[in-house]
Parts: sequence; C-alpha cells; structure tokens
Amino acid sequence: MQATESKAGGAAPGSSIEKLGQPDGSQIKHVIAVMSGKGGVGKSSLSALLAVSLAREGHRVGLLDADITGPSIPKLFGLRSQPLSENGKIVPPETALGIKVISLNLLLPNEDDPVIWRGPLIGGAVKQFWTDVIWGEIDYLVVDLPPGTGDAPLTVMQSLPLSGLLIVTSPQELAVMVVKKAIKMARMLEVPLLGLVENMSGLTCPHCGKPVELFGPSRAEEVAAETGIKLLGTIPLDPEISRLGDSGKIEQYRVDFLKEIPGLMK
Repeated sequence: MQATESKAGGAAPGSSIEKLGQPDGSQIKHVIAVMSGKGGVGKSSLSALLAVSLAREGHRVGLLDADITGPSIPKLFGLRSQPLSENGKIVPPETALGIKVISLNLLLPNEDDPVIWRGPLIGGAVKQFWTDVIWGEIDYLVVDLPPGTGDAPLTVMQSLPLSGLLIVTSPQELAVMVVKKAIKMARMLEVPLLGLVENMSGLTCPHCGKPVELFGPSRAEEVAAETGIKLLGTIPLDPEISRLGDSGKIEQYRVDFLKEIPGLMK
C-alpha cells in the first residue's frame, strides 16, 4: 500500500480537525504532551516526573494517560481505586502532591487486564478523558502519549489545544531515528516543540564512580542540533527511578531541570 504524501514530505496526517473546547466545569491553562516515538525510553516516567516537578513548584497539575493499551501512570503513583463519578462525569483521583490523574487502568477491574481496541475506540477514549473528566482549575495538564505516530498521538495533536510537546529519547541510534519521526509529525501538525530530554543517558558505576555508556555515547546535543530543538537535559539510568516507580512512590524522585518547562510556555 502506498502512503499519501503531504506537502511537508511525509505521510499525510488526515484532514484538519477542530480543537476541542474547554471541558465543562473545568479550566485548563496549558496542555503539555510527552512523546517519544519509540517505546522503552522512559516516556511515562518522564511524564510523571514532569507533573511532579510542576506540582512542587506550586502549580495545579493534571496527568492524562493517553497510552490507552499500555497505561502505566497509576502504577507509578500507587493509585489503585477506581475514580468516583459526579453527574455522569469522572472525578479523577489525586496523588500525594495533589496531581489529578486519569488513566484507563483506573477503570479496569484488574490492572493487568488487556485493552484490545481498534483505533477509533482508542481515539474516542482519549477525547473522553478530556471532555468527561472533572479537571477543575488546572495550570498544567500533562498528557502521556503512547509510542509511535498512530491513533492516540494523532488524536491528541489534532483535538487537544496543545501548548507544546516534550520529546523524550535515549542514546541508541534506533531510538534517535524513530524520535525524529515524532518530531516531523509534530511539525507537520504545527504543534510547538518545547524541547528534548535524553533519558537513560549512561550511568555512574557504583564501585569506581566512572561513567558507563550502556546504550552508547550521548546523542542529545547532536539530535538537538540536527532538529533545531532545545536540549533541556539528560537523565542517567538511575535504578532509583525504577525502584520508586515500582513501589508507587515516583513523587519522591527529583529532576530539577524540568523546572524550565513553565518558562518555555508562550
């Protein structure tokens, strides 16, 4: 099958879709989506840490898990109970820092139940997480996108009033190649790019203290220069992130450079 070409030089993303308005009874000032293109680079952890960083700065924060078939946000925060409903809408549970969270995993009987849905259902669920959730007054809504450039990322970019997109990559050549696709998709859909974060950027040997490049040398500065995106920083492969995430205590981890994000908003 031959892909239709757009003027931007890639596969056409489809016809223009009108952005959704503010949810009834809610006011969301800024919407930041977190995208990687490739799975396994720690995008959900970065989404969670961005939300945590914003909340620590005193902002009112929401976190929308748009990874419908592979949701992991509730696990990172230790959220297990199903959301309450009010007048036919969903009341999102809050984390210890007051971050409002919605994820399909919170609506399933068991957290390991699979979600076997086709594209239209996935896109519809993403929209409902915007329209049918009582977000209230929110300064920043962080949207955790699934890997790739498929239905959920396309729905978010076309339907939600995005303030910007944060790109996450890792040092691997394969990850860099795929993340460039995500960057091109964002530009085709005219979504502002806030910056690039390289995750799993080596580690420090616990015995000798020397840096170890597990996935090869950092490509962060090179990718930023090639794509014209601001490099926000690099995060080493830290077992503490995995430990805190697995135990539902991701809010205890600190990533200071993510404080830059509010200053990048227009």
